[in-house]
Amino acid sequence: MNKAELVEEIKRLSGDDCSKACAERALNNVLQAIMNGIKTKKSVQLIGFGSFSVARRASRTGVNPKTHARIQIPASKTVKFKVGSKFKELVA
Repeated sequence: MNKAELVEEIKRLSGDDCSKACAERALNNVLQAIMNGIKTKKSVQLIGFGSFSVARRASRTGVNPKTHARIQIPASKTVKFKVGSKFKELVA
């Protein structure tokens, strides 16, 4: 499912209360709120759905696949998602 399909699903689930523009604004606002939460609080927890958090990656040695030369990959941060129990049950 891509973003346009997700907007359509939100619109469908909202019924006559929400237009396509309203559904798109709602989705964009939720995504922005998650990104802001990660940036400021370092984690966002949605009970039953899952948790987003900041994870640190240590520096490591990698290999350039083209030249096979060893390169040093610097430490970095990334976003980690841990699936919630209700979501996990739905998929299983």
